[in-house]
Amino acid sequence: MAAMAVALRGLGGRFRWRTQAVAGGVRGAARGAAAGQRDYDLLVIGGGSGGLACAKEAAQLGRKVAVVDYVEPSPQGTRWGLGGTCVNVGCIPKKLMHQAALLGGLIQDAPHYGWEVAQPVPHDWRKMAEAVQNHVKSLNWGHRVQLQDRKVKYFNIKASFVDEHTVCGVAKGGKEILLSADHIIIATGGRPRYPTHIEGALEYGITSDDIFWLKESPGKTLVVGASYVALECAGFLTGIGLDTTVMIRSIPLRGFDQQMSSMVIEHMASHGTQFLRGCAPSRVRRLPDGHLQVTWEDCTTGKEDTGTFDTVLWAIAPHISACLPTTVGHARKQRRYQ
Repeated sequence: MAAMAVALRGLGGRFRWRTQAVAGGVRGAARGAAAGQRDYDLLVIGGGSGGLACAKEAAQLGRKVAVVDYVEPSPQGTRWGLGGTCVNVGCIPKKLMHQAALLGGLIQDAPHYGWEVAQPVPHDWRKMAEAVQNHVKSLNWGHRVQLQDRKVKYFNIKASFVDEHTVCGVAKGGKEILLSADHIIIATGGRPRYPTHIEGALEYGITSDDIFWLKESPGKTLVVGASYVALECAGFLTGIGLDTTVMIRSIPLRGFDQQMSSMVIEHMASHGTQFLRGCAPSRVRRLPDGHLQVTWEDCTTGKEDTGTFDTVLWAIAPHISACLPTTVGHARKQRRYQ
């Protein structure tokens, strides 16, 4: 943090913000920005944990700062507000849904401690999802207020580079906006990846971008993948009483201690999560009754099998759109995650 403070104190002077209304178009305006007429000391692309923290820290040090954030809707049309993955489709909603699952477990244990609770106790996904989503929306608003309090300008636009000091984007009304800064930080994070080589994966599957924003229960669910995202989602789905299966192609929690990974799998299995080990999906298709038929292959024997589910959740290696943070005008290097 001290190193960041030193770097930010060295940023250049302040210039006023302008929208695109300059003779010569975007390129002409960009040439003006390159000549020193820049709008901000620092422009942060990405309104997640890293981008917001960086922007607020810079503003506290007296810099003129703007944040540009835009959420590309998922293939299923899910979108959300300011705050990034953790707030909207990661840590926060995941922990709340795990809490719902833990409460279900306590209810099951309650009779052993003298509480007369009629079993089984049904779970209302719609009510839980509404509460979780309302809490997330309150956090979205809180982040906007924090930026406003620190005089950080927020733009809900998708930015693209014109040159190393200038980005442009299009506002909701179709108006083109041109922003320039002495320093631009890319903090765009990553998004889940669809296995597009699998027939029907994109058309019929969802990811962690969607599961927390579903209005209705996902029902019987197949979770494809063995990452911590896959196992966390499978854990709370099982915990609230849904029939949940995890399909693992190779090993669970790759990169983690495998003794601990085995203990996690054993614990989940003992609590009702089903596992298909050494299997890889090859096709997903919708049946006339609306259910999804998944075809997979046993990676050892080559034998093909099928199963029917209400929801298929892809939780495989994510796509990283940019490294975080990168204090360069354009991305010179990108880090790839397995």
